Formats: sequence, structure tokens, C-alpha cells
Amino acid sequence: MWEEDWESVSTIFKEGIATGNATFRETVPSWEEWDKLFVQNCRFVAEKEGRVVGWIALSLVSTRPVYAGVAELSVYVSPFHFGQGIGRMLLEELVHESEQKGFWTLQASIFPENLASLKIHYENGFRLVGVREKIGRHFGAWRDLLLLERRSDHVGLE
Repeated sequence: MWEEDWESVSTIFKEGIATGNATFRETVPSWEEWDKLFVQNCRFVAEKEGRVVGWIALSLVSTRPVYAGVAELSVYVSPFHFGQGIGRMLLEELVHESEQKGFWTLQASIFPENLASLKIHYENGFRLVGVREKIGRHFGAWRDLLLLERRSDHVGLE
């Protein structure tokens, strides 16, 4: 993913926000803010017919050295391209590339209502590690998050 992808990425992010089941965010950050949040070498876009239709990226869970191989992922697909395997493809690529970059644990916080996201995570080796009940208020209602993680079989656990 490059800065020139930002217009499409931010549009897809905005569409995800509008669903109410993708993120606690209520507005799209600026490119500068977004760029600081996500790991430079583990963010990707999916294109179809030359247009960005989805994106995925990692953010560090901590700056402490002990957590250097642990990151949280964000994945978004344009609603015009739901059900086409784009999220699955992005997640598969991210898992592979993150292991190449030394990440041993990926985590995802997903609203229980986001069944498509849960499905692709489970299909890619993620497991439920906990439920964060009423962790935040979102559009006036308390919301739960499911915490999923995937541990690498290849990195950092020798």
C-alpha cells in the first residue's frame, strides 16, 4: 500500500465505519495519522480491474521490545465486493508476509455481529481467546468485542 492508494483506502474505511460493525472509529483519520498507526512493511491493498477494493494492515500492540512480534490487524473490503474472497486473500497474504517480517502473534478485535470477518479469521488459523464485554460505547450503545489471535508455527516460538 502506498500513499497514492489513500483516497481509495480511506473511502473503504469510511464505508466500514458506516456499517457500524467494523470499528469503534466514527471518522476516518488523515493520511498522516493513519500512516503513523500502521506498520510500513505489512500493509496491502487488493485491486480489481485497477481499482483498490480492499486493504489490510498491521499495527503494533506495544512499543516495548518484548512485544516486537505481536500486532493487531485491520482488514476492510468495499461493500461492492463483499463475498468475492477479497478479505480472505488479503488475510492469507498478511499472515504469510507478517511471518516473513518476524511477527509471531497476530490479534484481531472483532464485533460479534461481523460474521464475515470472524469466518475468514477462523479459516486462517485464528482462535477465540476472549470476549471483552461492554468494552466501549459505540453510537450510544455498549458493545462487546471478540479477541482472536493467531500464533505462528514458524516464528519466535522455538
